[in-house]
Amino acid sequence: MEKQSKPEHMDEASIPIPNADVSHIRRKWLDLPYASLSPTQKLDVYLPDEGDGPFPVILHIHGGAFEIGDKGDIQVQPYFKALTHEYGVVSVNYRLSGEAVFPAGLQDIKASIRWLRANGKTYHLDADRMAACGSSAGGNYAAMICLTASVTEFDDPRLGNMEYPCHVQAAVDMFGPTDFLKMDAQLEENGFGPGGHNEVDSPESKYLGAKITDVPLKTVLANPMTYIHEHMPPILIQHGRLDTLVPVQQSMIFVEKLQKYVSPDRFEFDLIEGVGHADPLFETDENMNRVIAFLDKHLK
Repeated sequence: MEKQSKPEHMDEASIPIPNADVSHIRRKWLDLPYASLSPTQKLDVYLPDEGDGPFPVILHIHGGAFEIGDKGDIQVQPYFKALTHEYGVVSVNYRLSGEAVFPAGLQDIKASIRWLRANGKTYHLDADRMAACGSSAGGNYAAMICLTASVTEFDDPRLGNMEYPCHVQAAVDMFGPTDFLKMDAQLEENGFGPGGHNEVDSPESKYLGAKITDVPLKTVLANPMTYIHEHMPPILIQHGRLDTLVPVQQSMIFVEKLQKYVSPDRFEFDLIEGVGHADPLFETDENMNRVIAFLDKHLK
């Protein structure tokens, strides 16, 4: 395979992402503030057309290299399929790296979970049956939410509702980075380098507020693999073999560590041959049925 002539993340961060079509969803609340520290801290709630619930919650966390993306863009659209399976879908915004560096975005998502527990009944949601779901950077966040409920360093009392917990019952991580410092070497190994993740202007460096090779200890804190524990909620991990942005080894080494430290019922791994980063295959009805079946197992 030909090597990439420039870091692919440069292209990803410059491409505008279209909005999702929500016109067909009759019951929805948009731009609900879950905290007041930043105007970014808002979420959208979508409900099935019928029923009083309370509905289990899919918390969708958009991707975009930690620096772009929005709760209302097309990344959430595949999850609307779950509305016909009696799920509520919540899509959350969080502070991007241009506004605030790690762990601000993670603190925001945790605050949104607490807000949903405090206010879920108003919106017919059962926030005690919740799964964090995301792809790429959103996959990293979904895994971090899955694994760090008890890590108090990722709590910010200024965001409110601290009397409510921030754990989830399941997670879906699609091709999320799990070990930032290994990404470039893995891309080179796959013939997809140079990756540029170790550079000062990479998404990961902007996310951490410093070149990742200069802050290895901080980088470890942003890696989901750091927090694996035997009582973690179940997680579904999916990754394409030909990913030229987040190398497939990111999920493979994540799974290897899961195999070492937790029981087999805590994780499932789909290694998808012949597809790359954010391939349309992940959004097909077939794959979303796979995701919903996993969520049914753990939330219903």
